[in-house]
Amino acid sequence: MRFSANLGFLWKDRPLPDAIRAAKAAGFTAVECHWPYDVPAAQVLAALEETGLPMLGLNTSRGDVEGGENGLSALPGREEDARAAIDEALSYASAIGAANIHVMAGFAQGEEAERTFLANLDYACRSAIAHGITILIEPLNHYDAPGYFLSTTEQALRLIETLGAPNLKLMFDCYHVQLMEGDVSNRLKKHLAHIGHIQFASVPDRGAPDHGELFYPYLFATIEKLGYDAPLGAEYKPTGSTDESLGWMTR
Repeated sequence: MRFSANLGFLWKDRPLPDAIRAAKAAGFTAVECHWPYDVPAAQVLAALEETGLPMLGLNTSRGDVEGGENGLSALPGREEDARAAIDEALSYASAIGAANIHVMAGFAQGEEAERTFLANLDYACRSAIAHGITILIEPLNHYDAPGYFLSTTEQALRLIETLGAPNLKLMFDCYHVQLMEGDVSNRLKKHLAHIGHIQFASVPDRGAPDHGELFYPYLFATIEKLGYDAPLGAEYKPTGSTDESLGWMTR
């Protein structure tokens, strides 16, 4: 198995370029991040070229975080802001060669929110396809993100099938899926054709994948048997230093 270090959680105490170098030294074969926009893209690109690691993806802006926002693309009346965030992500991703952009929906519910999200996803997919970039949508659990528009894989798959864009895929985070739906291995099998990236963390504490209610050696073996060979995203929160949390990789 190959693993991608999510630098939104791992080596958070280091500037992003140094975190990329740390991921290389630790044996990761790829990296991904959340919101890199405060770091000049040229610095990130230089670290990626130095290490030879690909950047698998980044997120669109959350919006007004202090005001409680966590994404913009499902918020009726905020289309201009949502599309500006998509444009920002596309520009940054193109500059560093990132493969995927996670378009964050935000806190909204109802039919109007769904129409807004689909329209913004259509804009994102049409804009991204010329750059060879895949758009991802990710269901978030309602314990960490109560009120978030997208909460289950079934809801995400319905949106993907409704839009029908060839570059719209599901971000399958085992942590979120287990908390909301369970039956992770069967859902991986069922949705594999629509999955653009897989992430993992222990459940329920979102720590390293060496404890908790999901048995990751079995899940990793299942993913391998399914023929999925892209790096899996380690998006967990270390309880101590990141380096001290990496024993699971060698085990």
